[in-house]
Amino acid sequence: DAKVSLVIIGSSGKIHEYCSPSTTLPDILERYHKQSGKKLWDAKHENLSNEIDRIKKENDNMQIELRHLKGEDITSLHYKELMALEDTLENGLFGVREKQMEIYRMMKKNDRILEEEHKELNFVLQQREMAMERREMEHNGYHQQLQEFEPQMPFTFRIQPMHPNLQERM
Repeated sequence: DAKVSLVIIGSSGKIHEYCSPSTTLPDILERYHKQSGKKLWDAKHENLSNEIDRIKKENDNMQIELRHLKGEDITSLHYKELMALEDTLENGLFGVREKQMEIYRMMKKNDRILEEEHKELNFVLQQREMAMERREMEHNGYHQQLQEFEPQMPFTFRIQPMHPNLQERM
């Protein structure tokens, strides 16, 4: 005939409870509160409990709205709800297209910058190649001029008596 409830909290934080088969823990706590006058559940805890319930309901509503946005369970919606859903989807689609265009513009800009850099690098490369060819031609031309010049002019030396070292020997 007795109603019993037992709550065990282990050192690891794990909670175990037992209640008589004909009752629940909240019923026993309520009965204890009425008979003893001691509050086990104060206003602060009541507000937290209400806040948890409110957040659970909000989460459920958001889950339903998400299913509707995915196109699920829309047969139960009224005309105004369907129109609001359509507006929401169109706004989302507009945002996605704007982001795509922004990325496309950025890619086009980067392409133009890369093309300009490519042209500049090609120009610098051509200038260097031309300078190297010019140097090579000048170098080859100098050696060619020397080869052409050698047979034409014999190298001779002339001793002048005015040179001080030569005057001493005389």
